[in-house]
Amino acid sequence: MRFDDTTAVVTGIGSCLPDRAVTNDEVIADGHLDTTDDWLRTRTGIARRHRAGAATSTGDLAVAAGRAALESDGGRPPDLLLLATSTPDHPCPATAPDVAHRLGLGTIGAYDLAAVCSGFLYAMATATALLRGGLCPSALVIGADTYSTIIDPHDRDTAALFGDGAGAVVLRPGPAHTPGAIRAAHLGSDGSEHPLITIPGGGSRHPHPLPQPTTDHYFHMHGREVYAHAVRRMTQSARTCLDHAGWPVESLGAFIGHQANQRILDSVAQRLGIPRKNRFGTIHETGNTAAASIPIVMAAPAPHASLAPGDRTLLTAFGGGLTWASIALTWPTATPLTHPEQSSEPAGSLTRK
Repeated sequence: MRFDDTTAVVTGIGSCLPDRAVTNDEVIADGHLDTTDDWLRTRTGIARRHRAGAATSTGDLAVAAGRAALESDGGRPPDLLLLATSTPDHPCPATAPDVAHRLGLGTIGAYDLAAVCSGFLYAMATATALLRGGLCPSALVIGADTYSTIIDPHDRDTAALFGDGAGAVVLRPGPAHTPGAIRAAHLGSDGSEHPLITIPGGGSRHPHPLPQPTTDHYFHMHGREVYAHAVRRMTQSARTCLDHAGWPVESLGAFIGHQANQRILDSVAQRLGIPRKNRFGTIHETGNTAAASIPIVMAAPAPHASLAPGDRTLLTAFGGGLTWASIALTWPTATPLTHPEQSSEPAGSLTRK
């Protein structure tokens, strides 16, 4: 879908990473994993990841990132809050209303969106449609996950891949030629492959408590098959999105992919023909932060030091479901802010009237 008139514009950017950075050697020692720091760096591109403290939840990280994005936007309260996560604070209720309450946003609409690692782009596309349709004048979109709470520390295939974090953007309506404007979006899914990325237990299909001790409450992933799907689906989605926008690859100033694995990111970029100088990421320092990964990169210093407002930017992601998504936007003028990790706290100073 292409947006040529009024569209959603990124006017604020924020992020939050937990204070504790965990090295590969620490993960290997904690889980007694049969691997090495060199193997992990070579195969995944990950050197460390951040882990939330025991008293910090997904909602806590979302509040910090959301507050940072709102302050980046000048402190104006939004009319809607979308939280993309697959690690909510509770199975029920949704985490988003509590995040809105703690941010002092009153009774605005707020809900969780579950599309695993594609969730943030799904939420951005959803908010764009709602803004363009006139249902809400502005939206705070947050991607937040604490995968440390669902990862088996002894699982060699997943234990070292994931980190915790949150990122957020504020979207407001504006002309399509404005820096930060979302120009096109593409969404896709394939439920026939849902067993490739899953937490088998805990839902209505296999509710807890389970009769025998298992690892079904942990995250499971078939890495080799996921790799192949991720490269193919992200490449196809990115091409479709660029076609919708009418942008040739050569016109891109930035490529930001979901930070799952450096080899996946390199393969997608190479297939698209995107030069290394236009690729931005944080996977070396943050690992895979699931729905938070793309907004965390958008808030990182490197792209803001290299890009000018209005530069054409491609975002693309792949996650469980299977799901995939891409968004074409022009680089925003917003100055990102970062807030530190914090545990549950009372409502903030932003009050909706």
